Amino acid sequence: MGIGGQDGCGMDALDSDLHPRYHSVLPTKRVIAVAPMPPEKSAYALARYSRSPDSIRDSIEWVRTHDSQKFLESFYFQYGHASIADLGHSVVCFEGISELAATEIEEEPLWDGQAKSSRYQDFSKSGFITPPELTGGDAAAYHSAGEALLAAYGKVNELAFQCLSERLPRPGDMKPEAYRRNLAARAFDVGRYLLFWGVPTNVGQVTSIRTLEKQIRRLKSSEYAEVREIGEEIAQACAAEPDCRWDLNAAAEALAPTLARHADPDEHAARSRQDLKRWAEQNLPAAAGGTAERVDLVRPTNVPADIAATLLYSATDRPFRELYELARGWSAAQRAEVIDVALGSRTRRDEILAGFRGGLYAYDMVIDVGAYRDLHRHRRCQKFRQAYSGGLGYDTPALVADAGAVEIYDRAMRAAMDTMRRLPAPAAHYLLPFGARSRFLFKMDFAEAEYISRLRSGVKGHFSYREIAWEMKCKMEVVEPELGRLIQATPPWVEDPLKR
Repeated sequence: MGIGGQDGCGMDALDSDLHPRYHSVLPTKRVIAVAPMPPEKSAYALARYSRSPDSIRDSIEWVRTHDSQKFLESFYFQYGHASIADLGHSVVCFEGISELAATEIEEEPLWDGQAKSSRYQDFSKSGFITPPELTGGDAAAYHSAGEALLAAYGKVNELAFQCLSERLPRPGDMKPEAYRRNLAARAFDVGRYLLFWGVPTNVGQVTSIRTLEKQIRRLKSSEYAEVREIGEEIAQACAAEPDCRWDLNAAAEALAPTLARHADPDEHAARSRQDLKRWAEQNLPAAAGGTAERVDLVRPTNVPADIAATLLYSATDRPFRELYELARGWSAAQRAEVIDVALGSRTRRDEILAGFRGGLYAYDMVIDVGAYRDLHRHRRCQKFRQAYSGGLGYDTPALVADAGAVEIYDRAMRAAMDTMRRLPAPAAHYLLPFGARSRFLFKMDFAEAEYISRLRSGVKGHFSYREIAWEMKCKMEVVEPELGRLIQATPPWVEDPLKR
């Protein structure tokens, strides 16, 4: 019996169970568009297509009469042909989730999607998500702080818009509605500092079912109850007929029923975080301290030390440079100990941890959460974060002072941070304002550093990430002067506030 058995769904069956159709002439059409299919059917059809002399039309007809679930059970889950699941894609949308959950959803490197923008919509009446972990007095304190942040957001946004209207009169060649939209976007850029991880948003994504499985497994092991619930709900949605269909007359099929049965929580990732945190508490020396740079660039040359430092980064609150220098000074046995701790819970099915991935350059950033939320969407880099604590303070946009809103802004920020420190973690993180600073590590090659610096420094961007993108260029000029000169970034003092 072949590895696929005798059920007609195996790889051997793709070649032997049919009478091959060899064509003596070339097809009359070289490009054939295929209408959207259920993801698992699509994966089966294209997998068969690559292993048969038949046309795609014949392969699709074959799949109509054969069981794709048996095929995927055999080859995706049992025999590890994971690339097959890259051939089926799904569209999944998330509505009424927290901004925190949205960022966790978007964490996949192979991900395409869009989230609701805080630049073009007013969130003052949006309400907010209460994390399931909070009850009683904790929930009441959270509600009070959240309402105060949204009230301050509305007022600061109003004052910022008035200030901009006085400072930037409408050009004669600009239509009034375009002028108002542009000023509103700039005012929202300021007001958004008072939004927080708990505000609701929507996300639409397109992923392969392979990525979707990884996403479900990762979300199910999250420290946040809301995110774990979303992971379960994605699996349930995969097992059911789609909620929205383009062709209302077509027969409905479950999105990805086989995947739904196998997407168990990624226990390895969760265990590894706990084990590394415990190791760091027991073995690392006292922190060096000192003032943190907003953007620091390290080019690691010792690969094992780089991996050990990256693994420890998310389990501590230390700068990457400090961890890397420590690891570089350790013996090979000490570095191996960290790596072994990280991999101690790995099973045959688990991929190697993200800490083993990286790039030539490591940008360690102490930046506001709102800027991270924007930069986080860049897929061609590996991203790591430390626990949200609120302990690194918050940023205040210059326009807050210009608009006479400092007292409103500071009062709301301080109250939110004080309440956050009294609430139990990790649910307390939902109250973290977008203006609060946290520490994030972005590892990338030079091409991605050039792209982010050039794109995000443009005059249409948010002033926060524009400054960060400019600093990324400046740091590259110091570390790699021959390459840094190639980055055509726009200095943050070059402005055109009426552009979007």
